[in-house]
Amino acid sequence: MTKTRKPLQKYRRVVIKIGSALLVDRATGLKKAWLDAMCADIAALRSKGIDVLVVSSGAIALGRTVLKLPPGALKLEESQAAAAVGQIALARAWSESLSTDAIVAGQVLLTLGDTEERRRYLNARATINQLLKLGAVPIINENDTVATTEIRYGDNDRLAARVATMVGADLLVLLSDIDGLYTAPPHLDPDARFLDTIAEITPEIEAMAGGAASELSRGGMRTKIDAGKIATTAGCAMIIASGKPDHPLAAIENGARSSWFAPSGSPVTARKTWIAGQLLPAGTLSIDAGAEDALRSGKSLLPAGVREVKGTFSRGDTIAILGAAGREIARGLAGYDADEARQIAGKKSAEIAAILGYAGRAAMVHRDDLVMTGKRADEKDGRRDEVHA
Repeated sequence: MTKTRKPLQKYRRVVIKIGSALLVDRATGLKKAWLDAMCADIAALRSKGIDVLVVSSGAIALGRTVLKLPPGALKLEESQAAAAVGQIALARAWSESLSTDAIVAGQVLLTLGDTEERRRYLNARATINQLLKLGAVPIINENDTVATTEIRYGDNDRLAARVATMVGADLLVLLSDIDGLYTAPPHLDPDARFLDTIAEITPEIEAMAGGAASELSRGGMRTKIDAGKIATTAGCAMIIASGKPDHPLAAIENGARSSWFAPSGSPVTARKTWIAGQLLPAGTLSIDAGAEDALRSGKSLLPAGVREVKGTFSRGDTIAILGAAGREIARGLAGYDADEARQIAGKKSAEIAAILGYAGRAAMVHRDDLVMTGKRADEKDGRRDEVHA
């Protein structure tokens, strides 16, 4: 994996996080001219075939301005009320600005549980991917109207990183009121040194993180480093850059100062490593030799090749797949609940609708959610024809 920065236009899928202070002026409200310039940058990326997602802060900041709430910390119920008003205004602003370039915006409000609980994670991922497939730009924010202190991210840096890993993005751009990572908070230490490239997030790098620099921001460099750990571990590069100038993405392309965090591996490899090694299987599927051959050639697991289903699991849970010899050969995320899996095991995909009463997924485990973990039983005889999904 190269540790060299590449131009934005060379990435395939980009998540852009925008801080509240960039979008909202405490006295006058929405910074429309800045937003229009930002949307022009997004249109330029999309014209090159790049998928773009936006994680936009600003709902509470905009709502409190509309509601004329006083400066300073808000009570929980005040924040939730401000978010309820601000989310409408924020979504409308993004929709209007993107429509200048004939781009459709789609609002997605997430909570911590939507990204951490597997079933809700898969549903959110499917919705976002469908928006991208249909040519829309997802505008994502934490659902501050219902989120509480105990069940929230509390900042959009880490939410953006989770979204980036969720959709398999290869670049996360964090735009805020600081232009990158320094060896110490630059507003406190005039001798702080700027870091252009971060090959790996070490304990020393983590120690450089400071606090929030703006009253509109709930995050600081600490949350950006946390976001970097989430993103880079999953194979996603990250950039921290100032969003203060108009056309901030164009500024990055033209050499404006920013910090680039190198990815630790490809998104697919990192995600499948996570499936294989970090989740405990909730059940098992025993498959026949034909299905095993299909998996090793990179195909999905269809119901027809499943001989037995054991355990109690839900769609999205991790399950172990046992080959014809009875040994684990793979792990993956279940496409069906255990009871449904038992009903369709050994059946053709075309029969699923008649058995379950609805047209479900064709695959019991999709190849994108599957990783090979075991060798063939006959590899001891010298055969090495395993293909990892």
